[in-house]
Amino acid sequence: MLFNSHIFIFVFLPLTLAGFFLAAHYGGRRPAIILLIAASLFFYGWWNPAFLLLLALSVAFNFTSGIALAQVAERRGETAARALLCAGVAVNLGLIGYFKYAGFLAGSLNALTGSLIDPGSIVLPLAISFFTFQQIAYLVDVRQGQAPETDFPRYCLFVVFFPQLIAGPIVHHREMLPQFAEDRTFAPRAENLAIGTTIFAIGLFKKVVIADSLATVASPTFAAAEAGAELHFFQAWSAAFAYSLQLYFDFSGYSDMAIGIARMFGIKLPLNFNAPYRATSIIDFWRRWHMTLSRFLRDYLYIPLGGGRRGPLRRHVNLMITMLLGGLWHGAGWTFVVWGGLHGAMLVINHLWRHLFPTRATRWWSIALARLITFFAVTLAWVFFRAESFSGALAVFDGMRNLPYTLAARLGPISDVLVMLGFRFDGPYITLDHKLSVAWLAFWIAFLWFMPTTQWLMRNFSPAFGFRSADYAPVAGVPGVVWFQAALAWRPSLVWAGTTAVIAAVAVMGLTRVSEFLYFQF
Repeated sequence: MLFNSHIFIFVFLPLTLAGFFLAAHYGGRRPAIILLIAASLFFYGWWNPAFLLLLALSVAFNFTSGIALAQVAERRGETAARALLCAGVAVNLGLIGYFKYAGFLAGSLNALTGSLIDPGSIVLPLAISFFTFQQIAYLVDVRQGQAPETDFPRYCLFVVFFPQLIAGPIVHHREMLPQFAEDRTFAPRAENLAIGTTIFAIGLFKKVVIADSLATVASPTFAAAEAGAELHFFQAWSAAFAYSLQLYFDFSGYSDMAIGIARMFGIKLPLNFNAPYRATSIIDFWRRWHMTLSRFLRDYLYIPLGGGRRGPLRRHVNLMITMLLGGLWHGAGWTFVVWGGLHGAMLVINHLWRHLFPTRATRWWSIALARLITFFAVTLAWVFFRAESFSGALAVFDGMRNLPYTLAARLGPISDVLVMLGFRFDGPYITLDHKLSVAWLAFWIAFLWFMPTTQWLMRNFSPAFGFRSADYAPVAGVPGVVWFQAALAWRPSLVWAGTTAVIAAVAVMGLTRVSEFLYFQF
């Protein structure tokens, strides 16, 4: 079942909301929690009921391991607790390793050694990366002294809560479990329903109207590249930029919908995005993109490896390891490893640059230039992320160098320099469609730069867990932008009620073809 489907919007969600609050009103917390667990398991099992058993075993194992960790640490000491933690993490990684990476590892070994290892047909369980990493973080936190959850239904709901089960945000137990114990969570509040509905409508619009429209630009070109077609400059760059924007609107749309749905239930999820394409560096980008995954990689991989405590060289090595594994987390393929390696290399370069030139950009034009450079770098790396093979990615990169043949004469001597740099002039002449595609993509970049984000629109009403308005304030630079964004702030009014209704109606009317979210494959 998808958030962007009629059955979810008009049947599952309203029935679950009504059932949850009615159960809480007439039966109390425990029946409400059990009902929400049952609804979440039904939601998960809608795709493939067979994997419900796997999810249940994972939840039961980690719940038991958390309690055992606390007891072993108290009775037997550090060494035994560390061994138990390693065993628990190994089981979790073994689970994800088999389902997600067995085929990849077998294929790689076969290619290297000529062996004929056949792991068989393995179907990847939906959301296994998300619920496994979430529970690994829980075990590590318990090992570090945080109290384990001893109430199984509450722990179960922490893992399977349907708004964030499939594609995050990746939540910590200390963020969620206290909310499941608060009385106000179990009583319907008009403010929560209004805020949640607005955030959900914005996310649905992002996915259905924007992301799915951009897919019509990106997908055919990447498919053509995989088929061996020769691309030209406008095709390749338009596809790369369109995918860059599609991925953002698709995943941030999902995250908005997850946060909005949870808020309807009185639960606040952490944010996953903070205007990542306004980033002025790769370091800044990773503070803004998929923030809960960045937090996980930092706290449970980068820092345990030593972080930056052992000198610049070790920090750079740790960054590369973290990003390579982060790339592999996204998919079992060498293209994802290369994507992670590119970001690791860019982070290292970014840190070296800051060491050599510590002064930050402060003028509007220098900020704009830094944003453009960062956006171009991120977009180029996304080509490997999107392509299904190295040959497909290289075909897109090759098309980026294939300029219109009519430019050769116009550029004069510059064309010779470009040829020396690897460009060629075999592409078709510039058409009106090419100009319109450039203008359209420029519009969306400007939209992301100057329009307020969802969290900024809702900033006066604490839109997410741990939200602080100052952390998400728009960067000043262009006169009037801050005032413009502030003027659009959400408030409980007829104007915003009408606006939300229009946004939701347009999005629902666009549900002619239901498409999965891009991050479901991870």
